[in-house]
Amino acid sequence: MDALLDSINVRELLSAQDLSDPTTPLSAPDLRLLIQRLDSHSLKIKSKVQSYLLSHHHDFADLFSLCNDAVSRSHRLSDDLAGFLRSLSDRPVEAEIGEIVKQMSAATKEAREKRELLELVRAILEISENLKAAREAVRNGRLRFAAEELRELKKAVGVSDDDRVDEPVVYGLLRKEWSDCFDEIQEALMRFMDNAVRYEHETNRIRVKYVLSIDGNDGIELKTVLEALDVVGILNYGLSKVGDLMIKHVISPALNFGVPVSFVIEINSNSETMTEAVLKIEPLNDPKIEKMDGETIYSRITEVIKFINKYICFQEGSWTRCVGRLTWPRISDLIISKFLAKVVPQDASKLADFLKIINCTSEFETALKEMKFISVTENKDNQLSSFAENVEVHFASKKKAEILGRARNLLLRCDFAITQEKTRWRGKHDGAASNIPETVDLLFLSQRCVVSEAAINLMKLVHETLKDVCLSSPKVALEFYRAARDALLLYEVVIPVKLERKLDGINQVAVLMHNDCLYLSQEVLGFAFEYRSDFPTSLKEHAVFVDMALRFHLMAEDILHRQIQLVLRSLSEALDGADGFQNTHQMQQFQSAKFSIDQVVFILEKVHIIWEPLLLPSTYKRSMCTLLESVFSRITKDILLLDDMAAEETLELQRLIHLMLENLTSLLDSLAALQVEKSQERMTYLDDLVPSLRKIRKLAELLDMPLKAITSAWETEELRNSGFTSSEVEDFIKAIFQDSPLRKDCLWRIHDNF
Repeated sequence: MDALLDSINVRELLSAQDLSDPTTPLSAPDLRLLIQRLDSHSLKIKSKVQSYLLSHHHDFADLFSLCNDAVSRSHRLSDDLAGFLRSLSDRPVEAEIGEIVKQMSAATKEAREKRELLELVRAILEISENLKAAREAVRNGRLRFAAEELRELKKAVGVSDDDRVDEPVVYGLLRKEWSDCFDEIQEALMRFMDNAVRYEHETNRIRVKYVLSIDGNDGIELKTVLEALDVVGILNYGLSKVGDLMIKHVISPALNFGVPVSFVIEINSNSETMTEAVLKIEPLNDPKIEKMDGETIYSRITEVIKFINKYICFQEGSWTRCVGRLTWPRISDLIISKFLAKVVPQDASKLADFLKIINCTSEFETALKEMKFISVTENKDNQLSSFAENVEVHFASKKKAEILGRARNLLLRCDFAITQEKTRWRGKHDGAASNIPETVDLLFLSQRCVVSEAAINLMKLVHETLKDVCLSSPKVALEFYRAARDALLLYEVVIPVKLERKLDGINQVAVLMHNDCLYLSQEVLGFAFEYRSDFPTSLKEHAVFVDMALRFHLMAEDILHRQIQLVLRSLSEALDGADGFQNTHQMQQFQSAKFSIDQVVFILEKVHIIWEPLLLPSTYKRSMCTLLESVFSRITKDILLLDDMAAEETLELQRLIHLMLENLTSLLDSLAALQVEKSQERMTYLDDLVPSLRKIRKLAELLDMPLKAITSAWETEELRNSGFTSSEVEDFIKAIFQDSPLRKDCLWRIHDNF
């Protein structure tokens, strides 16, 4: 049988020469030969199988019989098992076994439930003991411990806002006990807070006590009470009364314009710690104070917030923020209704004052953010600055191409020449003077000044454009607005380049350009009040010109500063020719010094002639006083630095000073005339504006005074009031008078009196 299972080797069916080359393909005759040999081999195999079956017929018959018996036995076994099961199901054994199993399950479940119930009882007992301990801690004044216990027990007893349907009754009892304990500690903490921060109506003060004593609990610190309030989660409730008290008795009076108040903080302490902090609210009985400005109001409220932060919240950021959340909405509403809403400018002349209030408001909110009284990130806490900034008028827009072309052409064609007749407008109030085209009103200064035709024509163009903004659609209005800004900026770009050479000298063109910039700055500020109400709604929040007003104002100041520096440089060079006013008793040196003085007078008179007709009186006075102060202080300093002066020399120096003051009489008279006009406004005297004028006049007197008179003038403080120092007087005496006992005595008296 094994021979039958051997595999057929095809190679043996072909001759050796047919397989000499394994890669050579077989031909058709070879394939036919191979088929014949396979058929022959197949017949041999069939013959062998048949012979094998016949020879083992008995063995195969026994095998088949054995298999048949095994199948019969398996059928019988299956029938017997089915019968057994049928007989078993007819008896109560299965029911008994099932009952036993049920009893075992019930007993196991009961035991498990008893164990769980026992654990629950233990937990309930523990919670109950902790609640008792918390109650006892409240009665003993251990507020922080009691608050922490309540916070831990809150989760254990399942205190929440959810409604519970199926739960043991004991949970409700525990929650009720916890709630009672919570009410007890809340009541105790609130009594402590009421006792800690109190308003005393008789003395009009807020008193903060740091060591509290209530219901037999002594020595409880305010900080401990606040910590307990924070732990138990009722800090808002605890500080709400404090916030109400501060708003009612402190913040509201601070915003009362009729009876302004001030605040005074007093600290009471024993040898170890601070025991009390007192905030006094005192009325200001100053008749000069008719109303308080924004800076004053904000400083008062800041003092109150600092008091709360430092003396009530102990500079704890989260506590201060809690007070802020409780009080800031009402405080900000009070500030808006009682202050900001009342000072909203109704006309352009008060815009500058309101801009200061806006700055004060921003600084006020920044200070509160630093103390964490209001949030840094929440925009709703910036309602004061938002209100103030929204009041500030936003300016309009305009179209670019055509308007910029017109603006550029009129600036390039404009001539800055001024006729003599146009420079005599100041001081005349008749109709002819006011009709001069180049004379304009300054909106916020209530004065008039001469400006160039370029500035006037440019401003007319801008006003026309802004009127078109009010009548245009939002998209067109935006273009007009941008064109208006760019047209104004063209002045800053074109005119300085066009007049570059003129600006390097002392002339009327530079002064006229200064007036232009000042005029443009004032007009730009006026746009807000004149046009904003008629702007399209979408443009009102974006159109602004205030930044440009500042640019023109700074440009005007820069031009004036450059002119002043040019004059100062010329004056300094002229005084340098005096060679320190040395040896003026010699003819050549006297002539040199006199020539320098004449140059100084000439320069000042030239500036006087150029500036006075064009500059605003206040600007002219301020600028001219700067020049005079520089000249007088320089001459005084040079003379006082002389270490040796002959008698003739002192007389010549005195002569030079008198000559200079005499030649400057018209200039000084012009300043004095301005001073007289302003005398009703409590302006200072001319000597106060030019301190060195008083000093140089006194120096001229000293040059001809005897030693005793000089010493007496020092002792009566006459010289000190004129600006002299003791060292200057001593050096002056040494330079004029020879050494002698009298000089020593006078010097000693001057030094000792100092």
